[in-house]
Amino acid sequence: MKKHVTLKNGQLLSIRRGEGQDAAKIIAYIQQIAGESDHLTFGSGEFNITVEQEVKIIEDFQRSANQVYLIAEIDGNVVGNLSFKARGRPRISHTGEFGVSVLKEYWGIGIGKHLINSLLEWAREGGIIRKINLRVKEDNLQGIALYKQLGFHEEGKLTRDFHINGKFYDSICMGIHVD
Repeated sequence: MKKHVTLKNGQLLSIRRGEGQDAAKIIAYIQQIAGESDHLTFGSGEFNITVEQEVKIIEDFQRSANQVYLIAEIDGNVVGNLSFKARGRPRISHTGEFGVSVLKEYWGIGIGKHLINSLLEWAREGGIIRKINLRVKEDNLQGIALYKQLGFHEEGKLTRDFHINGKFYDSICMGIHVD
C-alpha cells in the first residue's frame, strides 16, 4: 500500500506502511507529538521505546493480516501515523482499534483524514476487518467532527479514561462497519 495525495496547502503527502528501517524516524516523531497535544494516551517523556523495540513492533504489524501501521510523510519526514490493532482470536479477529496522530504544524490540512481513509480502504480490500473502533478524548472536538464526517458513530463513553494534570476526562467510543 502506497499512495500520494496533494494536501490543501499544495504539499505532496505520501502514505505507506511502516517498515523496520523507519523505527528511528518514528520514535523521533512520537517524541515530538507527545509534547504537542493532550489528546494522546501519552505525554512528553512518557514514550520510552528503543529503536530495536520499535523495529519489532513494526515487524509484528507487517506479519499480521488484520493489523496495519501507516506513516504519512512529506519530503521524507514523518508528519503523521496510524496504527490499527486487531484481536487474534477467531471470534473477534474481525475488529480492532486505531490511534492516529499528526504533527501540530500540519493540523487541519487533511493528513488525519487521508490516513483514516487509507485504513478504511485497507480494511475493505483485505476482507478480514468488519468493524473499526476508536476512543477519543471528550474535548477533542476537531477529532470527533472528523470521525463523524468519515462515518463513525458514537457507541458509548468510558468515564475517567484519561487523567491529565490532576483532571479526569471521559473518552467517547466510536465505530464504523466496513462491510
